[in-house]
Amino acid sequence: MPSPTPNISEVRPVIRQLDDSAINRIAAGEVVERPASAVKELVENAIDAGARRITVEYADGGKTMIRVTDDGCGIAPEDLPLALSRHATSKIDGSDLLDIHTFGFRGEALPSLGAVGRLTITSRAAGFDGAEITVDGGRMGEVRPAALNGGTIVTLRDLFFATPARLKFLRTDRAEAQAIGDVIKRLAMAEPFVRFVLRDVSGDGKGRDVFRAEAEQGDLFDALHGRLAQVLGREFAENALPIDAMREGLHLTGFAALPTYSRGSAVAQYLFVNGRPVRDKLLTGALRGAYFDFLSRDRHPAAALFVECPPTLVDVNVHPAKSEVRFRDPGLARGLIVSALRHALAEAGHRASTTVAQATLGAMQPEPQGARVYQMDRAGMDRPRPAAREAAYQTQAPGFAETAGVWGRVEGTPLPETPAPSHAAAPEAEEAAPTPDYPLGTARGQVHENYIIAQTANGMVIVDQHAAHERLVYEKLKRQMNENGVAAQALLIPEIVELSANDCARLLELAEELAKLGLGIEAFGGSAIAVRETPAILGTVNARALILDVLDELAEGESSNIVQAKIEAILSRVACHGSIRSGRWMRAEEMNALLREMEATPHSGQCNHGRPTYVELKLADIERLFGRT
Repeated sequence: MPSPTPNISEVRPVIRQLDDSAINRIAAGEVVERPASAVKELVENAIDAGARRITVEYADGGKTMIRVTDDGCGIAPEDLPLALSRHATSKIDGSDLLDIHTFGFRGEALPSLGAVGRLTITSRAAGFDGAEITVDGGRMGEVRPAALNGGTIVTLRDLFFATPARLKFLRTDRAEAQAIGDVIKRLAMAEPFVRFVLRDVSGDGKGRDVFRAEAEQGDLFDALHGRLAQVLGREFAENALPIDAMREGLHLTGFAALPTYSRGSAVAQYLFVNGRPVRDKLLTGALRGAYFDFLSRDRHPAAALFVECPPTLVDVNVHPAKSEVRFRDPGLARGLIVSALRHALAEAGHRASTTVAQATLGAMQPEPQGARVYQMDRAGMDRPRPAAREAAYQTQAPGFAETAGVWGRVEGTPLPETPAPSHAAAPEAEEAAPTPDYPLGTARGQVHENYIIAQTANGMVIVDQHAAHERLVYEKLKRQMNENGVAAQALLIPEIVELSANDCARLLELAEELAKLGLGIEAFGGSAIAVRETPAILGTVNARALILDVLDELAEGESSNIVQAKIEAILSRVACHGSIRSGRWMRAEEMNALLREMEATPHSGQCNHGRPTYVELKLADIERLFGRT
C-alpha cells in the first residue's frame, strides 16, 4: 500500500547546487532522446554553419558511432572549448529570443552529447589551422592540432555510456537506423540546395549508402519538387499540387497530393515552419481539415508544406527538442493552410492520381509467354490509316467490317459508312472523323450498365457512372447550401447543456461560426448553454451529444468541423440517392454529358469517400499489356 505522504520524510530536505556534469546529463535527457536526436542536432549545426555538403555515418543504429562531416564555416581553435560549454552559442546574442533565424540557439546540444557519450570535434575555419577537442563523459580534454582541409567533423561514440540506464530504453538497431533516416529526409526536404549523404558503416566499416540526395538547381519550387521526388518518390511528385499562398505575413508553399493519392496513416505528412521540421497539432489539424470533405476518416492526405513568416510571429522555444511551435495568431495559420489547399484541390478539377491507372494495369497480368512480334508492329513501320485498314478487312473477310462496327457501336451514335468491297488499294478513302480532344474523351460504350468506356486522344477512360454522378450532385448541393446558407430549425423548448466553465467559454467563442451552420447557442447562466436552433437538414438531433462532439474536436485542435461534417454527410447521402444508379442503361448523349460535366466540376476525380471515379489508361500502357511495344 502506498504511503499517504510519499514525498515527505522525517529528515528536512537540503537544497543543493548540482555540478556541471549532472546538469549536462539532465539536459541531455531532454535534448538527446535517442541516436536520431543526436543526428538532428549535429546536422542542424552543420546547416547553420552554411554547409552545402553534409555526410552522416552511423554504426549499429547510431548506438556505437555517429559521424557528421560538413563543409561549413568551421570553428576557430580558441572557440572549441567554449563551443562545449552550456549556453554558449554564436547564433543569438540574447537580446531578443523571438528574433531567431537559425535551427539552434540554446547552446545545449554539444555539451549534452559530451556528457553522455564520447565526443570529438575536428574543425578548421578559414584563416586558421585545424584543431581537435575531445569530451569523454563530461570530461573535456585539451585542444590539439589536427589535419583538415576545412569544415567540421563531429564524431560521437558510445552514446549513453555515461548513463547506461538510457541504453535499455533504446529500440533495435534497425528501428534506430530508420529514425535516423527519417530525420535526414525531413532536413533534406527543408534544404533542397544542400547535398545529403547517409551511410551505414556497421560491421566491417566499409559502409553503404542508405540515402543520397544531390543538391538541386533552379528556382525554389523546381528545386523543392526535385528534392521531394528524391525523398518521397516519383509517384508523390507526379500526383502533388503546388501550393503558394500568402496572408498577413504568413507565406505557405509546398506540395499537397491529390485525394486519390491518400495513405492509410499520417506517415506522409511533412510540415515545416521557417525551414524547421515540426510535428504540430495545429498544422496537422489544418491539413486534415482541408481534406475532410474528400477523404474517409481512415484515409490520410500526403503533403509537404512550408510556412515562412517573420520570427516575431512564431515562438519556436516552446519544446525541448523544438519540434513544436506556437503562432501568435493560430487562427490565421490554420485558415491559410485550409483555404490554400482547398483552392489548389479545386483548381485540379477532375484530375485523379496516376497511381489509380498503375494499380489497374498491375491487376491486368498477361499470360506468361513470349510476345509474338508481327511485321507490321516492328519499329519504323507506319500504321495504316483507319479507312485503309477497313478496306483491307473487307478484302480479307467480306462482312467483317460491318460486324466490327456493331461490336464497337454506341447506341445513338451513327456508324461510319463502310466502303464497298474492293480488291484494290484505296488511297483516296477518306480518314475517319477525328475524335474531339476532350480531357475525358468521347463515350464509346457502356459495360455492365455501370461503367462508361470513353476514348481519348492517347488512350481510354473507364468511368464509374454512379460514383461520378454522385460527386457531381454532391458538389451541386454544397454550392446551393453555400449560396443560400444552412436552414436552421428552432427548438420548441431550448435544450440546456451543463458544461465546465472552460468548455462553456470556448464554445461561446465559436457561437457566431456555429450559427452559420444552423446551430444556435447562447449563454444560459453559470457554465450552461442553451441550444435554441439546430440544422434543419439533420432532422431530429440529440443536441447535447452534438455539443459534446464539438467540444471533443476542439480539445484535439483549434477548431471543429463536426457540425459541417454532419451536414455534408447528409448531403452525401442525398446525392447518393439522387444520382444515376448502377445498372441503368445510358444513351450516348447522356454519357457524353456526364463526361463534360465531370471536366467542368472541381473534385470530380474522386467520389465522396476519396475513391476514384474514373481510371485513365494510356495507349502505350495498353499496347505494352499485349506485347506490342
